Amino acid sequence: MTDTNDTLEHFRAVIEHATVHRTPLQLRGGGTKAWYGQQRVGDVLDTRAYSGIVAYDPAELVITARCGTPLADIEAALAEHNQLLPFEPPYFGPGATLGGAVAAGLAGPRRSAVGAVRDFVLGAKLMDGRGHVLTFGGQVMKNVAGYDVSRMLAGSLGTLGLILEMSLKVLPQPFAELTLQFEMNAIDAVRKLNEWGGQPLPITGSAWRNDLLVIRLAGASAAIKAARVKMGGELVDAIHAAKFWHAIREQTDTFFADAGPGQALWRLAVPSTAEPHRLPGKQLIEWGGAQRWWITDADAQIVRSAARQDGGHATLFRYGEPGVSVFTPLPAPVMRIHRNLKSVFDPAGIFNPGRMYPEF
Repeated sequence: MTDTNDTLEHFRAVIEHATVHRTPLQLRGGGTKAWYGQQRVGDVLDTRAYSGIVAYDPAELVITARCGTPLADIEAALAEHNQLLPFEPPYFGPGATLGGAVAAGLAGPRRSAVGAVRDFVLGAKLMDGRGHVLTFGGQVMKNVAGYDVSRMLAGSLGTLGLILEMSLKVLPQPFAELTLQFEMNAIDAVRKLNEWGGQPLPITGSAWRNDLLVIRLAGASAAIKAARVKMGGELVDAIHAAKFWHAIREQTDTFFADAGPGQALWRLAVPSTAEPHRLPGKQLIEWGGAQRWWITDADAQIVRSAARQDGGHATLFRYGEPGVSVFTPLPAPVMRIHRNLKSVFDPAGIFNPGRMYPEF
């Protein structure tokens, strides 16, 4: 038996035992996002032993890797061929793994320009609550019939099963990149972002905080030069720009470190045209205005009501009080779908129970 087969048999034995005895398991790679979501209960099933790039075809822009593969290894392999993971997954620590990145479903500044994690998932291998290895999708884009389970795993926080492998579409690195900054208040920033968003400009990142709007342009040199002339702004040197976008992606920017006693970090997903909220605390605006980070001591009901009035929803991202729901409660019909899917893949309810909602 190969080492990887030994690891799979170990996973299967642990899962089958947990299913028989109905004991919960925490599925965990590097643990860099273990704080994200609701409660964490049960014994840890460490995925890092199941590691390695299974296949990588630069010409086809597809990479397949095991769940415990460090994100750093994947990005290093892609960089050798001038390619990248388009959705810029945050690491939140040096031990981040591919399985954890997909399970968390979090994306960085480029998300508004290229899409979310699930948009680049082509296929997956999953071990369910019975210890069966299930294969979904493949290594091409159009191969879906019925539920697209492989993409459904993105953001599932390990509640459906143990992700074993993922096949992802990758993209070439841009030929050129440039960062501009503009001094303006939040209202003007949102309006400007929507104005630019309706034009064919190569914007691949935007972030506003402290009356400063920062824009990243990427693509062909000619397109970037034309956009700079049209947009104006002050040029940020390449070294400082790289540090800035890394800090936004990894939440090491000073904005995220300034949460005071009793304050929480909320993530609001709203229409990009929504006016900035005039509520206590401070905000960072991303994704062309569609993602709002909000550090506040306001009550959860106030935050969620503000997001709902704008046609969006709010997630309690960090520093929440015990007992406050991390994710916005789902409508009953949607919750039934979630519950039914959970029962199909994890009938004994052993995988990360309660991590997303108390119901599963």
